[in-house]
Order: sequence, then C-alpha cells, then structure tokens
Amino acid sequence: MTEHEEHKVEKEEQDESLMDKISEKLHFSNHSSSPAPASSSSDSDDEKKKPTSPAPETSSFGSKVRRLFGRERPVHKVFGGGKPADVFLWRNKKISAGFLGGATAIWVLFEVVEYHLLTLLCHGLMVALAGLFLWSNASTFIHKSAPHIPEVHIPEKPVLAFASALRNEINRALAVLREIASGRDLKTFLLVIGGLWLASILGGCCDFLTLFYIIVVVLHTVPVLYEKYEDQVDAFAEKALHELKKQYAVFDAKVLSKIPRGPLKDKKKD
Repeated sequence: MTEHEEHKVEKEEQDESLMDKISEKLHFSNHSSSPAPASSSSDSDDEKKKPTSPAPETSSFGSKVRRLFGRERPVHKVFGGGKPADVFLWRNKKISAGFLGGATAIWVLFEVVEYHLLTLLCHGLMVALAGLFLWSNASTFIHKSAPHIPEVHIPEKPVLAFASALRNEINRALAVLREIASGRDLKTFLLVIGGLWLASILGGCCDFLTLFYIIVVVLHTVPVLYEKYEDQVDAFAEKALHELKKQYAVFDAKVLSKIPRGPLKDKKKD
C-alpha cells in the first residue's frame, strides 16, 4: 500500500508538472500573439482618428460638365499660352493693368477730349524734340552729359513674321467665306450672317475706336472671370445650348427643311 501510494503521488506530481508546462506554453503563446491584434486595432483606431482627406478634385476636363465650345484645353492654352495669354488672364498684374490703362488713356484722348491722331502725334513730337534740343544745348552750361539718343531701326524679321501670319489668317478667312458661299452648310451660313448683322449694329452704335476699346476691355475681363468660375459657367452654358438645340430642331423641322436646296455634290461624270 505504501509503494502504491508513493507511485500515485509521483504520478500526480508528474501530471502537475506537465500541466504547468502546458499552461506556461499557452500563456507565452498568448502573450506573444497579443501585440498583433493590438497593433491592428491601434492601426484601425488611428485610421479612424485620421481625418479623411478629401477626394481629389476632378480635373476640369475629366468632369461630367461639358466645356464651352467643346474646349479640351485650359483657358491659358486657348489664348496661345504665351505673353498675350498672361496679359489677358492677369498673370502679371502690372503689365495687364498698364495695357488696360494705356488703352483707356487713348480712348479718353480721342473720344472724350476729342483729340485727333495727327494732332496728337505732332504735339508729342514737338514736346520731345524741344526737350531734347534744349537739354543738348544746356548740357554745357549745367555741366551734365548730353542726352543719349538711341538709334531706332525697325527689324526685318518681326515685320516679315507679322506679315506672313497676317497673310495666312486672311487666306484662311477667304477660304472659310468661299466654303460658306458655296451653299453646302446652311447652319454655318446663318451663324455668319447673324454675326455680321450683330457687328453692323455695333458699328452703327459706336465708332471703330470705341469698338476696339470695348474689345480690349472684354478681353481683359471676360477670360479671367471665366477661368475663375468656369464650372458654373459651363454648367449653365450646357443647359442653354441644349435648349437652343431643341429650338433649332423645331425651327429646322418647320422652316429650314421646307427650303429647296441645290445638290451638295456634283454628279460624277460618266
């Protein structure tokens, strides 16, 4: 009985030691794996705490709003992307303000003060020549250097480039007028006639200089305002164009379709 009891006690001790080892292993495995979910939970908490960054704004050309006149380039590129575009879009405020101020001064001189071009040129040359002449003669008495009068020459290349560009534009306009006069595109014909009629009304209301000044003011105000509010303007223009297309379809069905037209293409000769 004593040996049996001793054997029983030894067996119980072995079982307890085995259970201790198993519990220690389980405790170690739980301890080692516990940081992972904690980190994941902390990551999730951090993600929740992080302010959700706003979705990147869709570019003006990837948005659903159709751009005015089917434009696929920025406004700056439409105006050429060079110095004229910088002036019209006020990229350099000093140059833009100076150009607009000069145009305003010219308009005031000729329209408000009623100066004439020849009179203005003569008066300006008289003042300039008199000032330089007196300065040149008085330089010996006041012990100052004579004024440096630069030699002014008109370069040949810019003049030829301007003449070539003007010639190309005139030829392009003549080609467009010839295409319209051929009677192949009634819609373009009506648009051109309407534009010329509107220009004739403006020409009757004001003279050429005032019309030129109005164009300068429009070029310095409308593009920069459109670039600033292009999304709203394009959305409104899309609705307006859709309504105009509906009205034009009704006008075409009731009026234009009943007008007899000539053959669009010449018949092929046998």
